[in-house]
Amino acid sequence: MEPTAARRQPDDGAPMDTSEQTYLRAELEERRELLHTAVRAPGADASLAGLLSQVDAALSRMEHKTYGVCTSCQGTIETDRLLSDPLLQVCLGCLTEEEQRALERDLELAARIQRALLPRNDLAPAGWRVRYHYEPAGLVSGDYCDLLETRDGLLFLLGDVSGKGVAASMLMSHLHATFRSLTDAGLPLEQMVNVANRIFCESTLAGQFATLVVGHAARDGAVEFVSAGHLPVLHVHDASATPNAASGVPLGMFADVRFPVQRLSLLPGDTLLLYTDGLTEAENPHGEEYGIDRLQGLAARHHGNAPERLLAECLADLRNFSGGSKRTDDLTILALQHAR
Repeated sequence: MEPTAARRQPDDGAPMDTSEQTYLRAELEERRELLHTAVRAPGADASLAGLLSQVDAALSRMEHKTYGVCTSCQGTIETDRLLSDPLLQVCLGCLTEEEQRALERDLELAARIQRALLPRNDLAPAGWRVRYHYEPAGLVSGDYCDLLETRDGLLFLLGDVSGKGVAASMLMSHLHATFRSLTDAGLPLEQMVNVANRIFCESTLAGQFATLVVGHAARDGAVEFVSAGHLPVLHVHDASATPNAASGVPLGMFADVRFPVQRLSLLPGDTLLLYTDGLTEAENPHGEEYGIDRLQGLAARHHGNAPERLLAECLADLRNFSGGSKRTDDLTILALQHAR
């Protein structure tokens, strides 16, 4: 982490919106009550009184409209950091060298944990060839990818959660745990997504959501999937790439919304291509986006190629298009081919 770079205001360094302020105020008030109780208990640790003072000071800053302002440079403290630790008073750029090293160690640990959640890249489910490419823009990612073999095929998931950095990676881990648990329950696809959406709505902030594709691929090539506000799923077949648009809103927006199931029948050699906007919104030096049309054309030209070859062609074309432009978003691509 470079201190000079950290001083520039990132996207998630914008002032918090009203819902985030309300959420943090409620959190701090609840913690203050718990601390009051703990401080009065016999044998209470002396450090609790100091922590109570910090909470009182944070609530006072909210009253005076100075909450989230760095006490050193008067800039804005990053929102995702405040959501993780509402007592912060210093932005990233004003951390001491020792504090930056400690933060880097925490991020490296978070990145190792996140990588451990990824599925194996050598899965060989009956009837399918599968490969994915997962490339965070930083140490941690808000992209989500998972593959689980079932009794009669393969469950596949790919998505992108709102926000960036640690806050986004925490949401991704939350989704991972939710769907793993629901898969064990053996729910039908539509019910699984409906339940996951309600859980996500009830356990996240307003404004936190995830676009997501959840699908099941049967051994005979029959595929059913739900696309919750995500980018079009490409069905690569007959030297063409047919887009299948989202049939529902992102997870976490509305608790009672339903997510229609879409169905496809893949012939041997056909492929499903899923991706996050780190691919389609990547820019070249002229500020032009890679775009879905370019991806469709590339996928169509490589119909019938093995998933690993298709991913390699996508990444090579992306590098050529970007022309050295720095990537600013996480990138995940998943290819599932019905085996011959």
